[in-house]
Amino acid sequence: MDEQRATISVEAAARILGISRGLAYQMVREHKLPVIRFGRRLLVPRKRLDDILSGTCAAPAGSQAE
Repeated sequence: MDEQRATISVEAAARILGISRGLAYQMVREHKLPVIRFGRRLLVPRKRLDDILSGTCAAPAGSQAE
């Protein structure tokens, strides 16, 4: 079984989403991409990202669902 980390960097989330690093950080500022802050470090919960991509949970506050 392949173990996945529970969190990933904003940059890694951007690669998964196919967007630029700058757009990913903009989405964080606009609360459209969920993050957990550990000091200065921002981490995206992998499960939340997977749920958003699969459509099994509501998009974060402030985002538009299609």
